[in-house]
Amino acid sequence: MPGVRARLFLLTAAVTATALVASALGATLPTGLPADDPLGGPARFGIAVAILALAQLARLRFRTSAGMVSITWGEAALIVCLFLTPAGWLPSATLCGTGLAWAAMSLFGDRRGGWEVVRIAASLSAATALAVTVTAALGRPLLAPLTPVLAVALIAGSVTYLLASALLGGGTLALRYGVPAVPLLLAALRGKLLMFVGNVAVGLVVVALLQRDPRWLLLLPPPLWLLQQTYRHRLRADQERRAWRAFADATAALNQLDERGVATAAVTGALTLFHAELVDIDVARADGRWRRYRGDPSGQLVDLEVGAPAGAAPEEHELVRALTVGDTKVGELRVRLPRSAPPSPREHDAVAAFSDALAAALHDAATHRELRLVTARSSYEAVHDPLTGLANRAAMLGKGDQTLRQLAHDHPVALLLLDVDQFKEVNDTLGHAAGDQLLRLTANRLGSLARGGDLLGRLGGDEFALLLTSVPVIGDRTAPMAYALRQAREIAERLAAPTEVAGVRMSVEVSVGVVVADAGTADMTELLRRADIAMYQAKEGGGSVAAYDPARDAASTDQLALLAELREALATDDQLVLALQPAVDLATGAPTGVEALIRWRHPRRGWLGPHDFIRPVENSEQLGTFTRYVLDKALGVAAGWAREGLDVPISVNLSARSLLDPKLPVEIADALRRHQVPPHRLVLEITETVVMSELEVIDEVLATVRAMGVQLAVDDFGTGFSSLTFLTRIAVDELKVDRSFVIRMADSPEAAAIVRTTVGLAQELGLRVVAEGVETAEQRSVLAELGCTAAQGYHFFKPMPADKIGAVLGTLLDEARPNVFPLRADGAG
Repeated sequence: MPGVRARLFLLTAAVTATALVASALGATLPTGLPADDPLGGPARFGIAVAILALAQLARLRFRTSAGMVSITWGEAALIVCLFLTPAGWLPSATLCGTGLAWAAMSLFGDRRGGWEVVRIAASLSAATALAVTVTAALGRPLLAPLTPVLAVALIAGSVTYLLASALLGGGTLALRYGVPAVPLLLAALRGKLLMFVGNVAVGLVVVALLQRDPRWLLLLPPPLWLLQQTYRHRLRADQERRAWRAFADATAALNQLDERGVATAAVTGALTLFHAELVDIDVARADGRWRRYRGDPSGQLVDLEVGAPAGAAPEEHELVRALTVGDTKVGELRVRLPRSAPPSPREHDAVAAFSDALAAALHDAATHRELRLVTARSSYEAVHDPLTGLANRAAMLGKGDQTLRQLAHDHPVALLLLDVDQFKEVNDTLGHAAGDQLLRLTANRLGSLARGGDLLGRLGGDEFALLLTSVPVIGDRTAPMAYALRQAREIAERLAAPTEVAGVRMSVEVSVGVVVADAGTADMTELLRRADIAMYQAKEGGGSVAAYDPARDAASTDQLALLAELREALATDDQLVLALQPAVDLATGAPTGVEALIRWRHPRRGWLGPHDFIRPVENSEQLGTFTRYVLDKALGVAAGWAREGLDVPISVNLSARSLLDPKLPVEIADALRRHQVPPHRLVLEITETVVMSELEVIDEVLATVRAMGVQLAVDDFGTGFSSLTFLTRIAVDELKVDRSFVIRMADSPEAAAIVRTTVGLAQELGLRVVAEGVETAEQRSVLAELGCTAAQGYHFFKPMPADKIGAVLGTLLDEARPNVFPLRADGAG
């Protein structure tokens, strides 16, 4: 993160400046060397550099929550150098020696950056300067006899060096990895304690041997090697003891009965056990889905739906293990360690052992869940519809009668019987899977509309029943029926909200029969019988809701008549006409395209807009003929433009059901050929709910049309179930921002954000973007500020007849050309 990097940079700069100042000041102090010194100053400085570098090279390391921590022979080297070298020289000698040592280790193993090496060397140099100051205040160790007072001074300096170096190193790690500094500092001091005592003892022994006879130093390498191995063994044993204790605690915590409990315990245990930066546990569900549980040292656990693991190779600091039980894969564990050192073989083994325990725990949790489901399913299925999960007919009758008996004898109740209109057509056209989807959708919407105390069920087929028990009790005897009819109409309207079924945009229209009675005057069987009569009265009466009344039997043939009249209109050439609306470039005013809108000049009903007849057409067998008619009309107009030298695309809206016809691409190609219109001059507008469909036939139709060179535009973008996945599956050329967002964007930050996001998405993907429904200059200005390039609406032009559009396009092109400048001069590089 930028803030962390900035703080690390400031800390490193401050420590480096301190080390350089201490080195410079130390060089100005009196050396205290005798005039007849046999070694001389340069030799002593070089010996100090070598000793300090060797002390860093002979390091031991162990991992903490913030990465690898190194412990060295720094205190021993400090004591020896205080005896051999003037104290003022030691900060600069430390800077040189430790810098060379860590640079070499980084080059051949650690792979640390140069800035990191500078930070370590500067930190140790600053710690040395502080230790030298403390020691010099208590004694003068240079070439001095080792007395108890001098020994105390050297020990005090060593303690100062230990605390200062641990504080600087631990603080840096805590800042970098966002972990508490105190536990990290205590862990480093605990790991260093034994070695610190040995370091001080070795330093004092070396000083004593140098005073007595330096040749005794030849005997030191074997004891020092043994001492180093002792340190390593003790440190490793301590780590192993803590690791196994943590491993036992972590695996014991996996003994949970549910998946989330196991995953939560596993994430927490892995973070503690491996001192990890990040832990991901992907769990395979029985239905083929995958769930990811992610945790980090902050203590937050996030779970989300993911795809199956791609099997990507782990990074250098990651450990990845498949979680398997026998031949069954139950998940995957991914542990990301701090980048201070690659995983050790012990960590590989520990992750493998932990993965086996986790796999067994997840498998047991899944098995336990299946047992619970099997036990509950047998009792659940006896009273629930298997498709929708609602109460079935038997449960409706049983629970309904029980509810009626619990109410007062004169308490009014209402029963609504709903039948999905044109359900058979959906089954026949889109298949039984689409019919099942439609029933589930209807059940879900009904469930959201039912109130507490109501009883909702599916009786079978496309029939649903809703028993209303909270009917208001007031003096007016007509009030219960008025209330029930009001509820029925509201439900019918809410169900009719457009939705997508098998990739087709449609409305779920229902016929509702309503019966009202006192609770003590009829049982559920009788109420259902009466409601069934009322429901068929609703179907025959042409309305969506009807109350139980045997006398009502009015028939309506208006919709059938409308479709018959449309058949006649398609056979003529003067009733169905195009209204054309251009879209213009917001910068130049040039036309970017023209949308073809259909109008019906009905000889008896007058002018009809699309909302008056499109829906019945889409649900009839005349859709194909209607689509070919509109396409032929539009391409005829475009061919006329071409003869006038106008190269402007024309857009035609396609119904969702049209894309279910595999012959559609052939019919489009034939129409283009007949009118001699290039394919790129035709734009087919489809709703985003269509491109979200996963039906293969829709994908094949769109891919074939796209391969022909015809352009695709996504209409009403942002109003449906938006997803970027369709842009990777189906190539489109244009996004059209729905007019509802354009109208509200000046006052609604949410609408403006949708427009801005759509424009940005289109720019990133190289798509055109057109804003619909622009009605004011203010909207045009806001769109321009948001980066939108084109728009259409009443602010520019209303839809106009075909015989007028040509002149308008010619004028727009002529006025726009002076405003268009080349991006670069001819011949420019």
